[in-house]
Amino acid sequence: MPQPRWLEHAWDDFGVAEIAGSRDNTRVVSYYADVGYPQVDNDEVAWCAAFLGSCLERAGAGSTRSLLARSYVNWGEPAGEQHYGAIAVLSRTSDPALGHVGFLVGETQTDIILLGGNQNDSVSVQAFPRSRLLGLRWPSPLPVIGETTPVIPEAEPREAIRDPSPALDFERALAHVLEMEGGYDDDPYDPGGPTNQGITLAEYARDRGVEVTADTLATLKAELKIIPPATVRRIYCDRYWLPACCSDLPAPLAFFHFDAAVNQGVTGAARMLQQSVGADVDAEIGPLTVAAAAAQPVPLTLARYGELRRAHYRSLGHFWRFGKGWLRRVDLTLERALAIDRQTPAVVTPSQQQEKTSMATQPVETGTAEPADAESKWWAHSMTLWGVIITSLSTVLPTIGPLLGLNITAELVQQLGNQLVLVVQALGGVIGTVLTIYGRMRATSSLERRQITLNM
Repeated sequence: MPQPRWLEHAWDDFGVAEIAGSRDNTRVVSYYADVGYPQVDNDEVAWCAAFLGSCLERAGAGSTRSLLARSYVNWGEPAGEQHYGAIAVLSRTSDPALGHVGFLVGETQTDIILLGGNQNDSVSVQAFPRSRLLGLRWPSPLPVIGETTPVIPEAEPREAIRDPSPALDFERALAHVLEMEGGYDDDPYDPGGPTNQGITLAEYARDRGVEVTADTLATLKAELKIIPPATVRRIYCDRYWLPACCSDLPAPLAFFHFDAAVNQGVTGAARMLQQSVGADVDAEIGPLTVAAAAAQPVPLTLARYGELRRAHYRSLGHFWRFGKGWLRRVDLTLERALAIDRQTPAVVTPSQQQEKTSMATQPVETGTAEPADAESKWWAHSMTLWGVIITSLSTVLPTIGPLLGLNITAELVQQLGNQLVLVVQALGGVIGTVLTIYGRMRATSSLERRQITLNM
């Protein structure tokens, strides 16, 4: 039986498997490069779609160039009568974002038999229940079976490629957003209404070209619950990634900006990005904003951007309901964005930078005092200690005065007036207590001792 060219490549790799432990099978890693992801160098990243796409690319049939199995649901054309070698797309668990993909090489009444990658961590043949089958696809236009196809040039060595491709940037950012958004939800407190994988009912209806009315509401909700992954991906690309100009930004910043555009709106995210990089805030990301973003250290931009996102969330009326989750989302997105570029320095927030600048510009005392630690201060400058001293003098001195040679006699009290002494003592106690409390609240430095020379 003649077989498609791509199936020949698949059989050639039969038995290729992951390597347990820290080592990676270079053959498996090469599949990622074949579909446009040369930066992936770990054979434990899900690779069923990478393997299938590699076989298609080497056969000259093309692929989705995606690492998502379900990206093949609407790819090409329905297989029709040509089942042998067709691309079979399967579901995996109840999560609509997960799936499996392989080449159909056999059928039974209950199962379909696939030759595919990442099946028991290898290129193997395995049976799957027909109930999991989402569709059978065939490349379009249809190539002639057995026809000799041009050789696809090898990808550039991974070591020579430093910057991730825009496709990888989007796939990585999309995977994060889908994780953050979760599945179907219809919280009555959410102003966005029913959502699935972050796609609102209104967005889905606009994409379908259908108006949300009392007559269409139930149908649209039912469709939203089973929205195809390809539709989700297209909406996120067309309505968020591209309008937000994410491809024009450094990869870590694009990752963070895309998440903000999805959760806080493309326009709102544009304004926050422009504030973060010091560009004119007009909600239009153009060459000036892109240039400003390129000129700023990415970690500092991300720190500023994160603070603006948190402030925006706190200003919303339903922060009480979703606030904790929103803030956790910002923190996790920031952490993952920074992890994209391990060479970036530690993040210093604007408030920390301002504090450091203030400390650096404070005048340094000169004189005969011993050098002091920059983080400490002389005890005589402590408002807390002076508060304790004043309180002690005003309340304790009349008692211990005679022991120190300060005899506060009855005649002296009578001369000054009992009320005056009491008032002075009371005021001293109040002032001392206030100084103690205030000094303790504003204290930020440890105390030090200094040598003082008094010339009498």
